[in-house]
Amino acid sequence: MKIGVITFPGSLDDQDTIRAITKSGAQAVQLWHGDSNLKAVDAVVLPGGFSYGDYLRCGAIAKLAPIMQDVLAKAKQGLPVLGICNGFQILCEAQLLPGVLTRNQGLNFTCLEQKLVVENNNSAWTNKFKIKEEIIIPLKNGEGCFQADLKTIDKLEKEKQIMFRYISNPNGSLNDIAGISNDKGNIVGLMPHPEHAIDDLTGPSLDGLKIFQSAINHLVGA
Repeated sequence: MKIGVITFPGSLDDQDTIRAITKSGAQAVQLWHGDSNLKAVDAVVLPGGFSYGDYLRCGAIAKLAPIMQDVLAKAKQGLPVLGICNGFQILCEAQLLPGVLTRNQGLNFTCLEQKLVVENNNSAWTNKFKIKEEIIIPLKNGEGCFQADLKTIDKLEKEKQIMFRYISNPNGSLNDIAGISNDKGNIVGLMPHPEHAIDDLTGPSLDGLKIFQSAINHLVGA
């Protein structure tokens, strides 16, 4: 099972994500923003960081990277795609996910061990969790406040596209939204960093590992 990780100029969690994928039992494939295709990977992750220095808006330049053309095409065909933090911002800018991530309430950079509740386990990236399971995954961002118009928020709620909610909302996101999916469940974006919650040595939990293991489950049809 091959899961690709795209490195953009300014990515800083790509190597951590590769390590998490390897620990989950899949083969990690390094991809470059200037590549023309995804090299036949079975799933792809857009990692956290500050792609292109977060100029214009977070993810606004990265969505134009050459490799994103193949991401867009394959994602619409059902390829599992995960966007973490800056990757979530890129997916929203590319309109693979609805909404936008804006400056945190209070305009402060947030860095903490964040408690979340799992709202939906019927996606390519959440099937290893239980509904209403409470987990801890590190959060670190300055633009993590999820916003959308009321019609979009209502659709996300009714269609059960909210994957994770914050417990004690740290950034002002509407409806405590920490992560969402598209309507098919193959594309998921979340602001917390599961790649930093995969072993006992670095902590704070092993909860992040389940996200990558979920992708493997999905791909093998478990």
